Amino acid sequence: MDEPARHPIDLHGERAARRGNPSFVWRAGQDRRLDLILRWARPNPSASLGRVLVDGCGVGMYVQALAPYAEAIYGIDIEAEHLELASRNAPQAQLQLAAAERLPYAENSFDTVLSHEVLEHVADDRAAIAEIVRVLKPGGRAVIFAPNRLYPFETHGHYWRGVYHFGNTPLINYLPNPVRNWLAPHVRAYWPTGLRSHFLGLAVRILHHTQIFPGYDNLIRRSPGLGRWLRRITYALEQSPFTLFGISHLLVVEKVSSDRS
Repeated sequence: MDEPARHPIDLHGERAARRGNPSFVWRAGQDRRLDLILRWARPNPSASLGRVLVDGCGVGMYVQALAPYAEAIYGIDIEAEHLELASRNAPQAQLQLAAAERLPYAENSFDTVLSHEVLEHVADDRAAIAEIVRVLKPGGRAVIFAPNRLYPFETHGHYWRGVYHFGNTPLINYLPNPVRNWLAPHVRAYWPTGLRSHFLGLAVRILHHTQIFPGYDNLIRRSPGLGRWLRRITYALEQSPFTLFGISHLLVVEKVSSDRS
């Protein structure tokens, strides 16, 4: 009876399928992603991140983690239940209920925007990306994580005969689009060129684009030896062409001034 009170969110149901689950705990995988965000979000490692927006902040884990590096921290999410928990996890943040396609901020408002595994769930990913660029200041950076179509598993589950099946499903993303989207209509996965193409015509330049492998935190908890071995092997693969098969894209863009766009 305690679990629903602690997490008043349907973790494996229809809404979770369509909109995903945020990070509820902070482990090694999140630490690694935080390091990547801090490395790429600012040109000077000792500088502040400035005004930061976590676009799709979930229950506030990354809001809380980024707050010490920011002058001011903001977050939006489409789920009121998420924001209720986020307000407890990150009381210093300014949080709003909003959709990623209609950010409630003026142009040129933020030095840093984080979009962490959100674009795959929004109704209109191109509109969400345009909004990220709109609210960035010139010279500001957006750090984006999004699912990789080349990863061997679809991590958001699948539908079969109208029933949602939670969990990792192998090879769905390797199927032709009509079949893949019939099995996983609730979530996107991006080819590398496809993700970059969403920024064409926008006032940004791409600073960095790669793919990263997962943290294997759940596997390490169940089988420490196997999980740590797999982590070492796949993290080494990130220094090779095999990084193309990582779980997520890491894309970093910088907004350019209008006279350069």
